Amino acid sequence: MTIWNAVILGLVQGLAEFLPVSSSGHLSILCNLFGLTSAEEGHMFYDVLLHLGTLFSIFIVYWEDIRQMFFEVLGFVNLGPLAGGRQERYPAARLFFMICVATLPLLLILPVNDLLETLYGNNIFIGVALVLTGCMLYVADRMTPGRKTGGNMTVLDALIIGLCQCVATVPGLSRSGTTITAGLATGLRRDFAVKFSFLLSIPAVLGANILNLVDVFQTGVDWTSVPAYLIGTAVAMVSGIGAISLLKYIASKGRFGGFAYYCWVAGALAIILTMIF
Repeated sequence: MTIWNAVILGLVQGLAEFLPVSSSGHLSILCNLFGLTSAEEGHMFYDVLLHLGTLFSIFIVYWEDIRQMFFEVLGFVNLGPLAGGRQERYPAARLFFMICVATLPLLLILPVNDLLETLYGNNIFIGVALVLTGCMLYVADRMTPGRKTGGNMTVLDALIIGLCQCVATVPGLSRSGTTITAGLATGLRRDFAVKFSFLLSIPAVLGANILNLVDVFQTGVDWTSVPAYLIGTAVAMVSGIGAISLLKYIASKGRFGGFAYYCWVAGALAIILTMIF
């Protein structure tokens, strides 16, 4: 892999992972149309590093929330039976619990994971999924803002968001766009829906990387490409921080419609270019 390839893929991964435009769809389209070397073509280790780079982005931006969850969970657990009537004192621990509940539906993906992998080479399917992502964002932009946060969202809310995250494992459907839209549909406050979506990606990315590491050990690592991998990972992390910050700002203004138009155009181009070439 060349440094140029690594930088392009890292930039696309960092931006598209958090902006509601589907990173998996964009990476697959780039690789399929323009011959860029990808994880699916023998660079599984780079795929793992790219996702770790975007994971670092979340930790950097949401470090205070993650720190509070860690210490509150420890304090809540240490209370043991006494914790029952004192849950309101541990809002971050409650948020952690909701993230765990929303993550559980991902187990449903394991039996069909191999089938999903075959879709990454189908640009027509990915293009259609991008168009659907645009429709979803268009609807989300017109939803009445809710008022729920981590303190009053329900287990059912978390499960609905988690099930929608399962659907978003299909390439071309944006994970962040799908979970944010689901959060808004369940009545979450717009800024909290964005935060919950990003924090929810932590266990999802960690779980996917653990599974991918098995393939890495089987296929081996192209050690000559490691310098390019590291540069691309750094690009993914920095661009990821920028994308998270941008989406937080857009959420504060209550407008996701621009991403809908982008997804429609990107999806249509993917379909047209695939038919031409």
